[in-house]
This record gives sequence, structure tokens and C-alpha cells, in this order.
Amino acid sequence: MFDFSDYRLWLAGAAAALLTGVAKSGVPGLGILAVPLLAMALPAKASVGAMLPILICGDVLVLARFRRHAQWSQIGRLLPWVALGMAGAYFALGRLDDRAIRPLLGALVLAMLLLEIIRRRLSWERLPHHPVFVGGIGAASGFATTMGNAAGPIMNLYLLARGLTKETFVGTAAWYFFIVNFAKAPIFAARGMITRESLLFDLAVCPLVAVGTWLGARLLRRLTPTVFLAVVFVLTAAAALRLLWP
Repeated sequence: MFDFSDYRLWLAGAAAALLTGVAKSGVPGLGILAVPLLAMALPAKASVGAMLPILICGDVLVLARFRRHAQWSQIGRLLPWVALGMAGAYFALGRLDDRAIRPLLGALVLAMLLLEIIRRRLSWERLPHHPVFVGGIGAASGFATTMGNAAGPIMNLYLLARGLTKETFVGTAAWYFFIVNFAKAPIFAARGMITRESLLFDLAVCPLVAVGTWLGARLLRRLTPTVFLAVVFVLTAAAALRLLWP
């Protein structure tokens, strides 16, 4: 499964690690582009399993810088619903083909992006605080992250709707994904998606995550709030379209 003599595997892994680092510390939404990139060099489920340690590495590095910039109330209200979504995904992983799931995730993300655009146009300020909205975001995020490490766009929309500053956005997302990604590890191991081979591969490419976080932190300082918002929206839409047409 992991042909370590294939240069395409290493190119995909290096790019995925760099993109993850930049996304975690500078441009949220960019990281999901790493998922299909790695899937071009590995079978779908193997690529999802290989991505998880890369993501956790990025979480740890970003927390070293932004750990104090977090709103724990935003995380706490989501976690019970996230657990529900993860439980559903655990059973789906044993029954559904990955190619059937990705278009579903893409459609879900696009629907939430459209909802956020409508919310902003019509000034629905109470929507992000509604229990149904919070529960739906949490369950969708738990399902998407377990099925394909694809919760980034969903969480981006949720945090944007909460009106967080750039630093608080990054810090809150970092803590959230640190908790959720560690919780996913036993699920992936139980489904055979994390193996000795995948861990050796991750060990080799993870140093590039540090390079990506260094680049992303510098990019974050140069983005105005308006540009930051536009970048997140555009990359979220692009990632959703990429899931629809893998």
C-alpha cells in the first residue's frame, strides 16, 4: 500500500504536510486541499488514516503559539454533538464506500456556506447561537472529520459566524481539532486506517508541518480581517467543490 520507492508518494506527503501547517496557523480552509492531494497517491481510506498524525502534529505546533487565544465556550457547546456525528461515521466507515461519502460531504459544506452567505446578507445575527444550528454544525463536523478529515470548512463557517478575531479564530480551531483528532485515532486504528507503514510515512513528512506553520503565522499577520474572511470563504467553496468531484 505504501510504496516508499515511489517519488509521487513523497511529493504528495510533503505538499500535504506543508499545506496543513499553513492552514493550521495562517489560512484556515487550505488544509482540506491536502486530503485529496494525498488521496491521489494512496487508496482513499489509507490516505485519510495517514493524514491524521500530520493534522495532530499541526495542532500541537499551533497550540504552542495560539493556545491562549481560544473561546472554550464555543468548543464546549459543540463537543456532545461532535461525539454523536463521530459515532455515526464509525458505523458508516464499515458500510459505505469512500467515493459515495465525499460528494455528500461536499454538498453539506456548500449548503452551509450558502446558509452563512444568506445569514450575513439578511443580518440573521441570532442564527449562530440557535441550538439547532449549533447541534447541526457539531454533528456534521464530527461526521465529516471521521469520514474524511473534512471538517475544516464546516468549522470555518461556524467560527466565522461567531465573529471571532483572527487570532481567536486560529486558537479556538486549534484546540477543537486537537481534541477531536486525538479522539479519532482509536476509530481509525480499529478500522485499519492507521498502520505501522502509515506511521513511518508520517514520521518522515511531519517536520514539514513545522515549516508550514512558520509560513502560515507570517501570512496571518499580513491579512486584514476583510481579506482573511474572503480567503476563508473562497477556499472553503473550493474545497467543497473538490469533494463533490474527487
